[in-house]
Amino acid sequence: MILYLLKRLAVLAASIAAAGVAVFAFMALLPGDPAEVALGVNATPEAVAALRTQFGTDRPAAVQFLDWFGGLAGGDFGVSYVTSSPVGPQIGDRLGVTAVLVLGGMAVALLIAVPLGTFAAVHHRNPLGAAISAASQAGIAVPAFLAGILLVYVFAVKAQALPSGGYVPLADDPAEWLRGLVLPWLSLGLVQGAVLTRYVRSAVLDVMREDYLRTARAKGRGALGALWRHGLRNASVPVVTVLGLQLATLLVGAVVVERVFVIPGLGDLLLNGVAARDLLLVQGVVMVLVAAVLLINFVVDVTYHLLDPRLR
Repeated sequence: MILYLLKRLAVLAASIAAAGVAVFAFMALLPGDPAEVALGVNATPEAVAALRTQFGTDRPAAVQFLDWFGGLAGGDFGVSYVTSSPVGPQIGDRLGVTAVLVLGGMAVALLIAVPLGTFAAVHHRNPLGAAISAASQAGIAVPAFLAGILLVYVFAVKAQALPSGGYVPLADDPAEWLRGLVLPWLSLGLVQGAVLTRYVRSAVLDVMREDYLRTARAKGRGALGALWRHGLRNASVPVVTVLGLQLATLLVGAVVVERVFVIPGLGDLLLNGVAARDLLLVQGVVMVLVAAVLLINFVVDVTYHLLDPRLR
């Protein structure tokens, strides 16, 4: 297991390095000069050249990359071309907000998917089980932003029970912090819950057809008891893989949901950076999101290895 962890850590490090090269190269290919954008169209060539030297964009691309990527290891993301403020603290302030949003959305998805998917599998010949399966199939087609708009219309506009947007820090008012995140969590969790319900149902159905579960039932355990004691852990193995992919999808969906609900997370920071053509800020945010996806895949691989003893 230790050797496997070392191999996976080496793959993770190599993947992050390759992702850094790809992100830097993509940003370098984008049109526009940060110095010209910062100074405006009326800037003199001398002023533009001086600002390029200050930004460091007049150096060779390889030197710029090594300087930027080396700084990432120490948490130094550079200085914004637009605001002249460090990029790292801006990303750090927003990262916690996005993490809470994504983890809350995944918690909602699991609370929906595990019981409903299991029920739909156990009662797959029952009309109610078939109805759950059909509803989850329909839910897959609903985008997260559309779910958010519908939730705002129902719970904020009509019922006026929850705020339609905005974010209150947890330290300022825990109750308002929670109320402000309920609709964003639901908009992310309902859609991903529909996807996960299908996978949970399929995994539980496969386990219910296994001989060891029939043996447990033949020894006197009920269907639910045998499934709880012997089946759910085995059914969780394929679901964990899908869960990792869904977490990556939630990160992407959070970019749009943060805009819908006016939440100051990484997605909002990324879109603001794109609008202001703050390429170093955009580069840092994209790198953090890519590294988060790679880290999620690493955790999923390790968890998969722990759950399934056959892999060990």
